Formats: sequence, C-alpha cells, structure tokens
Amino acid sequence: MGPEGVKGIPFTKMSGSGNDFILMDGMDGSLSWIDSLWVKGVCQRALSVGADGVIILEGDETYDFAWRFFNSDGSIAEMCGNGGRCAARFAYERGIAGASMTFSTLAGPIHAEVYGKRVKVQLTRPRLFDEGMPLETGGHEYTLFYIDTGVPHVVLEVDDIKTFPLVEVGRKIRYHETFSPAGTNVNIVQVLDEHTLAVRTYERGVEDETLACGTGSVASALMASMKRGMASPVFIRTASEETLAVSWEGGTGDWNPVYFEGEVRFIYEGRLLPEALPGIAEKIL
Repeated sequence: MGPEGVKGIPFTKMSGSGNDFILMDGMDGSLSWIDSLWVKGVCQRALSVGADGVIILEGDETYDFAWRFFNSDGSIAEMCGNGGRCAARFAYERGIAGASMTFSTLAGPIHAEVYGKRVKVQLTRPRLFDEGMPLETGGHEYTLFYIDTGVPHVVLEVDDIKTFPLVEVGRKIRYHETFSPAGTNVNIVQVLDEHTLAVRTYERGVEDETLACGTGSVASALMASMKRGMASPVFIRTASEETLAVSWEGGTGDWNPVYFEGEVRFIYEGRLLPEALPGIAEKIL
C-alpha cells in the first residue's frame, strides 16, 4: 500500500541488452487510458521510474497478444527489437503466451521464441531504400545505408566508433529534411572481424544514444551483408558490451526471414504511486 492507502499500478522493469523498458499487463483492457503524456512523465529518469520506453500488452483476437509501444518522449513506434524480446519473455513468464508466440505490432505480426533468458524474434521483412545515400550536414558529407527493419534506420561505417561524435551527428541526421517528417534512427558501425560489428545507436523518440537497439543492430548487420559480404549470422557488440546475434535466410538484398536473438533480464517489479507523476497523479489513483 502506498501513502493514504493507494495501491498503485503494478509494473515490471526489464532490460534487453541495455535497452530498458517498463512493461505492464493490460490484457483485461484496464490500461487503455495510458497515453503519451503519461508515458513521457513515467520515463523521466531521476524524477520517476525512468526507461527507454513503455510496453503495454493487450488482448488480440488473432494473435497471442497485441502491444502498444511508446518511446520515452511519448511518441508511438511501429516496432522495437529489444522491446519485442522483453515483451515475449514477459508474456511467457506471465502465462499470457507459450514459449512460441506471435504478437501484433504496428509493423505487423512478430513471431518470438523464448529459451530461458534468451529470446529470438523474427522481424518483419526489411525494406531497403538506399544502399549508398549521400547526405551533407554540418559541413560534412556522409554516405548512408538507409533501410526499414520495422522502423527506419540509417547506418554509417566509421573508423573509430569510440571517438565518433554520435549524438551531435546523429541528431543532425535524425532531423534532416531528407527524412522528414518522421525522422530516422542513426547507427554507426565499426567492423571488428569477419563476423562481428561494434554498433552505437542514436534513437529517434529517445533523442539520445541508447545502450542497444535491436532494429538498429539488424540494420547494421544487413549493411555489412551487402557492403562487406558478411554471412549470416552476424554478431553485434553493443554499447552495453552485450553481444546480439542477427541471422537471416535469403540472398543479399533479399533478407527474409530475419532473426534477432539475445538475452533479456527482469530487473525489478513495483507499483507506480501518484507521486511518481506529479501533475498527472490522478491517472494512477
């Protein structure tokens, strides 16, 4: 019980390779009122729970469940690879779905397999827009690999991933008129060996670098497949130092299906109380 007897709203904090999310069970329809304003408030670090996004599982007539996915700024995203892995393990552990499941997203149905802490998701078929897009911004010209892996991503290969000013350059590319009005996510990649990439990502909706990005990892691996001839699987070293695996069937440029696999962790469970969201506390009474 919270102050004045308020029970609050149950939630679970989960991490997919450094991407952290607030997950909530809304299968009974009781959380349909949650909106962008509420999400933006609860995702503020230091002031509330803090997270890269909020995931709400809801009932679906066709699939095991449907999800609503919000970025930390309250915007709605079509898909999130690490979020999808967290949602799958959450659904399995809560008895919402079996170890093999399919759930509905704005990007289309997503199939997932849960193997203990590891989760493998099959993403929607990628759409390649441009394998060598020239773009000038901030007095520099970049050559970008532009693809949709559920959400739009550009990929830029760099010589030194640690020193490259990702946030500065990523923000300029993300908001460039070429990608308006929705914008794009921005990934930088350094080849470590014939099977491994280091990847850092500036995420649209978070508006900053995140410790990992699932759809960005897939975009980076497919760039390496086309530009470097890397064969499936490709291993991704994220900023969180965890390693993810991207695999696919089909030839270069016709990657289908595409799989993304890695470990998912439960961090903690709790209840959101009114003081977690000053100013809109009535939403959790």
